[in-house]
Amino acid sequence: MTTYSVAEAKNNLSELIDRALKGEGVVITRHGAPVVQMTAVQPAPRPVTEEDLVRLDALRYQPAMPLHEDAAALISRIRDEGEH
Repeated sequence: MTTYSVAEAKNNLSELIDRALKGEGVVITRHGAPVVQMTAVQPAPRPVTEEDLVRLDALRYQPAMPLHEDAAALISRIRDEGEH
């Protein structure tokens, strides 16, 4: 992280903004003490579109064979098949 006095920051504001946008840590000091840290603002995420939802639905896991019985009936049937 690079530190600059208020006077240096005032005279080089455009350069410091460019540095912050590139990810460099920029700290401004007053009387030798850090008072401000400049960082780039992250853009807001874009809204979810109908196209996004359709794509997610297509990627969703779908079982190869849908179950036609509830879990209890399935377990009972599997258990009973082993009795023969």
